[in-house]
Amino acid sequence: MTVAHASFPAGPDDGLDGAILELTVGAVAHGGFCVSHADDGIVVLVRHALPGERVRAVVTEQHSSYLRADAVEILDASPHRVTPPCPWAGPGRCGGCDLQHADLGYQRELKGLVVREQLRRLAGLEVAEPDDSLDQLRELTVRPLPPVAGEPDGQGWRTRVQYTVDSTGRAGLLAHRSHEVVPVDRCLIAHAAVRDADVLAREWPEDDGLEAVAGADGAVTLLGRRASGPQAVVSGPSSVTERAVGRDWRLPPTAFWQVHPAAAQTLAGAVVDLLEPRPGDRIWDLYGGAGLFAAALAPRADATGRITVVEGDPAAVAAARDNLRDLPTVTVVHSDVGRALRNPRWRAVDLVVLDPPRTGAGSAVVTAIAARAPRAVAYVACDPAALARDLRTFQSYGYGLAELRAYDLFPHTHHVECVALLRSSG
Repeated sequence: MTVAHASFPAGPDDGLDGAILELTVGAVAHGGFCVSHADDGIVVLVRHALPGERVRAVVTEQHSSYLRADAVEILDASPHRVTPPCPWAGPGRCGGCDLQHADLGYQRELKGLVVREQLRRLAGLEVAEPDDSLDQLRELTVRPLPPVAGEPDGQGWRTRVQYTVDSTGRAGLLAHRSHEVVPVDRCLIAHAAVRDADVLAREWPEDDGLEAVAGADGAVTLLGRRASGPQAVVSGPSSVTERAVGRDWRLPPTAFWQVHPAAAQTLAGAVVDLLEPRPGDRIWDLYGGAGLFAAALAPRADATGRITVVEGDPAAVAAARDNLRDLPTVTVVHSDVGRALRNPRWRAVDLVVLDPPRTGAGSAVVTAIAARAPRAVAYVACDPAALARDLRTFQSYGYGLAELRAYDLFPHTHHVECVALLRSSG
């Protein structure tokens, strides 16, 4: 391999870290990088590049079968390349945004390609045959969410931001795949209320990390984190107000909630639309959090139906019970989902909402769901690879992909949210 060595970033003299490679950039891959090959064939995973570009890239990590690199000079640019709106986006800087160098429409196109590739490779779904039931994959587009009022499109949406405090007591954001704190002066994807909380301009000698949480009412709760002990409220209200599905939600600041202001309503609407609940349906809302999907489904299931929320986090369970206390058809169960489904008394169900963590539901949970033979499953996934692995298991039990929707809940990052409808072929 013919390489030159750069003065940035520093790397060991006897390895390739810090070496400069000239590359023709290949396809986008899951994780915010593109796949390229050096002249000796070794795989290079390149950040800050776009498919089809020719770049000079500095090697940042060396592994036995591949390299990681950052594009530091663009020789032939993609027509979709733009100047990143944030000065902290780029090689060696903040690692929070992967795609600021691409226009927003192309970002969504790349995310759609990643979803299709993960489903093809990990779930075994081929999308080339013209008359199969997977036409929606060939035509999959990642749907944008409404811009945040008063913000440029794609900015100001992140209502929950985690900061790390460096050795000098200054808060910042982490570099990519690193514990290095980048002392940014502002974050353009952070919600305006979070930016106005002034976390970055102060010193935090007693805290190792901070999290700013902006509610729908504009109030900001600031949580401090130390090496030992739970997060504690530093300032602001002890509960967070959110709004979705026609309801106000009061949540502990540590409870999970979608970070884009329009995300909760968008996903809840998709789940209801895809599942088409009927009066009297028995519904399970698994990994149900504070009960968002249960609240959205309850009016459609009416007084004769039953909705059971299963959630393992105590704070989320308390929030669900508090916020859904006016819905007599909803029961909230505090349990690990796998443990709950091992109970033989859990038998009859018509519809399932499955919203697992990033790692997915796993084969045991999928098997337990399929054994109950629900009419349909709505799978909400923040990771397309985990979705694909679980979908492959569902397929083994006769559940096929009936419809797939993808949403750009996290502009300028590689993350994409999917809602998949699974139906039994039996």
